[in-house]
Amino acid sequence: MAFLIAIQFPLNAQEKKPKVALVLSGGGAKGIAHIPVLQKLDSLGIVPDLVVGTSMGSVVGGLYSMGYSGNDIAEMITELDWNQLLGGSVTLALVGNEEKSEFNNYLIGLNWKNKKPSISTGILNDQNLRELLALLTYPVYSIHDFDKLPIPYRAIATDIVSGNEVVIKEGSLLTAMRASMSIPSIFKPVDYKETLLVDGGILNNFPTDVAKQLGADIIIGSDVGGGLKTKEELNNIATILFQTSMLVSSIKNPENRKLCDVLVDHTPNLTYSTGDFNRSAGIYEEGKIATNEQTDPLSELAFKLRNYEQRQVKVPEVPEQFVLDTIVYKSISKGNLELVKSRVDLEENKAYAPDDVVNGVNRLMGTNLFNQIVVIPKVKDSVLGLEINGVENSKHQLKLALHYDTYRDLGAIINYTGRNVVGEASRTLFTLDVSEQPKLRVQHQKIFGKEHKWWWRTELLWLKLKQKVYFDGFGVDGMKYKSLAFDFQFNRNLIVNKSYIGLGLASNTVNLEPQISLATEDSSILENYKFKDIGLDFHFNYNSFDEVFYSKRGTFVHASIEQSLVHKVDLNFSDESENLNGNTNGFTKANVVYERRIPLNGLFSIIVGAQGAFTFQQDLTGDDISFSDFGYGAKYFIGGNVTRPMRDTFVFAGLDEDELTATQFLAFNLGVQYHPFKKVYIQPHGSLASVGFDEFSNYVDHAFSPKGNWDEAQETSAVLSVGSTFSYNSLLGPINLDVSYVNGLDRFRVFLGIGFQFGKSN
Repeated sequence: MAFLIAIQFPLNAQEKKPKVALVLSGGGAKGIAHIPVLQKLDSLGIVPDLVVGTSMGSVVGGLYSMGYSGNDIAEMITELDWNQLLGGSVTLALVGNEEKSEFNNYLIGLNWKNKKPSISTGILNDQNLRELLALLTYPVYSIHDFDKLPIPYRAIATDIVSGNEVVIKEGSLLTAMRASMSIPSIFKPVDYKETLLVDGGILNNFPTDVAKQLGADIIIGSDVGGGLKTKEELNNIATILFQTSMLVSSIKNPENRKLCDVLVDHTPNLTYSTGDFNRSAGIYEEGKIATNEQTDPLSELAFKLRNYEQRQVKVPEVPEQFVLDTIVYKSISKGNLELVKSRVDLEENKAYAPDDVVNGVNRLMGTNLFNQIVVIPKVKDSVLGLEINGVENSKHQLKLALHYDTYRDLGAIINYTGRNVVGEASRTLFTLDVSEQPKLRVQHQKIFGKEHKWWWRTELLWLKLKQKVYFDGFGVDGMKYKSLAFDFQFNRNLIVNKSYIGLGLASNTVNLEPQISLATEDSSILENYKFKDIGLDFHFNYNSFDEVFYSKRGTFVHASIEQSLVHKVDLNFSDESENLNGNTNGFTKANVVYERRIPLNGLFSIIVGAQGAFTFQQDLTGDDISFSDFGYGAKYFIGGNVTRPMRDTFVFAGLDEDELTATQFLAFNLGVQYHPFKKVYIQPHGSLASVGFDEFSNYVDHAFSPKGNWDEAQETSAVLSVGSTFSYNSLLGPINLDVSYVNGLDRFRVFLGIGFQFGKSN
């Protein structure tokens, strides 16, 4: 009865209805516990006259103020992929073809401005979160006065410039919600009028005082924050820093709680932290506990409010499409502007759905030109325009990565990326692998054409490696391997972020110098081997994988056919009479790599793949040297577990990198990717290959009935691999431990790879 006594209702039902405010606190992921409160209010028929929220409470409260029901919001929030939502970047499937090879392949990226490096002001990029909120708030895009929402609304933020609390009452609902949850150092601050806004929880995490100032007669408060932690709870640096940042807000929390007529205190029941968004289902269930404890007072309030006319709340109806009157581009450099316009693919005076705008923004993010794209609707007299604001990455970027594997040892990758340094819509790369086995790539590409579907790329690649020679399955560093490759491609996008076709001119010179004595039958010692290959190729590439590493879904296809134009070999022996210098017989190479990942559910994906690589030799004529015998530098290299193999190199678990050299190769792969825990993956796999070492005509006769021993590299052979890869997607990059068995070795091979690898550009 204390509740009924505390609230004085008018005796005359015709008198003005008391103003009921719903106040939702901040608390990160714990704010999901607010949702059962909304559902309880809906079930009792209590419709607030005002919603006030901070941080996550502003997001949940903003959606509720639009007219979404508690059940609607529960379905939205508890089914989200929070990893992707808070991951910040677009998926690999949305990245432009020209940029896929450089996407998410470095540990850290630094913008180089004013002659010094700088990093982002936020750990998490909110691009995906903005896009989701943009779609959800589309029905109220034309409402800028928050008192005109189905339920009046206020979001609480902090002006980090002046240190003042800001009560946002107008503008874009999306912007208000996003500003209120800008946790310093986690999310970027939000520009708002003349201020820079961060999380409202810094000054007022449970803003019941704001509701009271706005005339609330009855306050229903849902608190997941809980105020100051005890001395015993302040037992780690993260907790201490969090309490320090929230000190002002936490001190006023007890007084703000006293302003509640009905307080739903979730803090005793919540066992999850502010960052446990992936535990949203558990937080939602825990939110029901405190909510149900307040069923009686809420039911009594509903009983008393039955005599008053309640607000009729529903999400405003808007057309599925809208006509854009104007499109304004801001903060986009001249060198990028035309590319931006073609990729966003929006035109004035045409009708679009909200998804069209989001897809256009995703294509812009897929150019790797931007850290963020902010789209602001501009409504005036029912005419809609868009303002597209780009937060460009620096013209000059420095990127770093570390790597280690059991074959190539430890290394540090240093990358310089320059945008529009040489021409508009261009990119220049210098990438150096500083290690005992160094590598260098210099690359330049340019996108051109009216619709920016055409692009060319030129690349120089230098490698200095230790090539192993294998005896009975054991490798020794038998060769100094040097390679200098030049590649020029002229490509056209078929689907801007999935597929392209192109022509290429490629040159590769391979030098081998033995470190151990390699003798011929007459005891001559090989001193040097050199092979120069120049070829013209046609290629096709399709990639719809959703992630660079550990993709759950998508298809990858790369196919090419190459005609060799120059194929010169030079062998020098200790006995100069054995030297060979001349051209091998000509050849055509054709290869294809296919992989399909099919998700069964959130934990399992089936992996199906095939690889084929074939060499079609012309007949030996005149002084030709046999390609089968001496064309090592242009053959196929099979083996290894690297995620980005070099040109003409094919992954085959259980074999060391480049352990097997062949002219013909056909393999089928089957595996399962199991994702039992966050960042942990287990991939049991099996592969069966048929390998040939001579002409295609000889190979095809025995491809499906191989009888040779592959380690002897003479007759067509079968290679079988079974094993499993255990992976962890760490901050340093992917960590892969593979244990595999290959026929002919009579033992298991173990491979360990850590970090981001230096690999091919396709």
